[in-house]
Amino acid sequence: MLQKSNEQYTRWILDLKQKIQQSQIKAAIQVNSALIEMYWDLGKEISERNFENTYGSGFFSQLSKDLRTEFPEIKGFSESNLKYCKRFYLFYNQDNENRHQLGDDLLESLFLIPWRHHVEILTKCKDTQEAHFYIKKTIENGWSRAVLLNMISGNLIESQGKAINNFSKTLPDYESDLIRETLKDPYIFDFINITENYKERELENALTENISKFLIELGNGFAFVGKQVEISVGNQSFFIDLLFYHIKLKRYVVIELKTGHFEPEFAGKLNFYVTAVDKQLRDENDNATVGMIICKDKNEIIAEYSLTDLHKPLGISSYELKKVLPENLKSHLPSIEEVENELKKLQ
Repeated sequence: MLQKSNEQYTRWILDLKQKIQQSQIKAAIQVNSALIEMYWDLGKEISERNFENTYGSGFFSQLSKDLRTEFPEIKGFSESNLKYCKRFYLFYNQDNENRHQLGDDLLESLFLIPWRHHVEILTKCKDTQEAHFYIKKTIENGWSRAVLLNMISGNLIESQGKAINNFSKTLPDYESDLIRETLKDPYIFDFINITENYKERELENALTENISKFLIELGNGFAFVGKQVEISVGNQSFFIDLLFYHIKLKRYVVIELKTGHFEPEFAGKLNFYVTAVDKQLRDENDNATVGMIICKDKNEIIAEYSLTDLHKPLGISSYELKKVLPENLKSHLPSIEEVENELKKLQ
């Protein structure tokens, strides 16, 4: 009886823990919403009262000093932050037509992400449509500020949904649209360093060695299953470059890496791998496996032709390595020892 009561007590504690954590999350959201609302109202007051015309260039400095004197316990009243408050309000109130197009959805979402996220979006997005895209993605995926910056610098808004694919012919409409928006073109692998003339296995190793950053670049929902995953067909062994499982889409994703131009035969081989995964790994709870070729570059017409009569859902994207340096350029860069010697001279 005592053991049973202990078990009940343990379950009760776990239940309480979950409820308290949910309350903490709600409280954190409410605190953040109140802060963003305060900055919004402050930006509105600054914009509408237009005291800058009266006090000139020293207005923000004086306002900062007065607010910090009145509210010493509240952070966020620096001169630069007050300017961001004004910019924040004006950015989303550029004109009536703009507000009408975005509607209440954007205005409500403004209060759901942290202020420093807003500052990055304000300074890096060219218009409110682009800003809304990144706000929505931040809320959906729970992006940190570092991840948000990476997605903006990688121009996610332009790359998402741009992979060449045959999804509309091989999947139901809803699944086709959902998967298309999950994939990108190009992918930005600027977190790895490899020299020119690298081989596919080197690229594969570099990506898996940086798997956490690779998963961020792939997008929310991808879980890494393995590299060089062996499948046996007709008493022969074949090896899939990279295998993932997408938790939200509930399906395996086969990725083949190619370091050169896309070739039509790549699609046939990928189609074979996807078929094998469907037959050997997929169970009744999984949706149809998707295949993805990520290559250095591609001719879009050739890529489209290659997918036309294949019956498995396949996509083709390219990738960029922004940190790759040609060998002739590397020879002109100082070595670590040379840099250290120069620093010693300055000490």
